[in-house]
Amino acid sequence: MSEPVVEKIQASAKYRELRSKRNRFGVWLTVLMLIVYYGYIALIAFNKPFLAQPVGSGVTTIGIPIGLGVIVFTIAITAFYIRRANGEFDRLTREILQEATR
Repeated sequence: MSEPVVEKIQASAKYRELRSKRNRFGVWLTVLMLIVYYGYIALIAFNKPFLAQPVGSGVTTIGIPIGLGVIVFTIAITAFYIRRANGEFDRLTREILQEATR
């Protein structure tokens, strides 16, 4: 893109809105992921007896479903981000580009 178009985009209120929304959303999801991941690691480090409890009468311990939960949570927040990025963020991007190239 040429410099005038870039300057128009950077001066746009919608561009600032997009950056703000995207950054806040990314930080929020990052914080959630860190809490879940490091919470699981903290359980492993500090409460092994809890994670070692068997589930039912089998050999599977409670740590396995919790670990799978961390993986499922990761996939879920990734899908959530993709859905919002492909919807709201892409719509704002299109609007910004249309305004800047008029």
